Amino acid sequence: MSATGLDVFDKTLQTTNIWLDEIMTEMAWHVLGAVLHALRDRMQPDLAAHLGSQLPILVRGAYYDQYQPSKTPEKLRSLDEFLAKIKAELEFTRPVDSKEAFRVVSKVLAHHVGEGQMIKVWESLPAEIRRVAEAQQAA
Repeated sequence: MSATGLDVFDKTLQTTNIWLDEIMTEMAWHVLGAVLHALRDRMQPDLAAHLGSQLPILVRGAYYDQYQPSKTPEKLRSLDEFLAKIKAELEFTRPVDSKEAFRVVSKVLAHHVGEGQMIKVWESLPAEIRRVAEAQQAA
């Protein structure tokens, strides 16, 4: 059965949905990668590896992309510095609120990764950054 009753509208609706799905998938992938990289680079390599081991294989590939453990942990002490790192990685995508991106990815991590592991990850962050992430753990 046709959604609109007109084949021409159904076809353009279907094509538009395909386009939007591809764009959203691409945007989500970039946001996920940027936040995971900021977290990974702020942690000690052992803790970063423990978190990486709990990620789905495809996400794990993005997580480790361009990873240089000898240069970690980065000394991002404030929330603004941390969010600036995320923003810099998303510079060539459409504008994304770095704090909202961090909140959303933190919520997904809290939902899908073991609670004990995420507590260790959050505890490794400076208090100002930790508060944003832990708020999502409780959500």
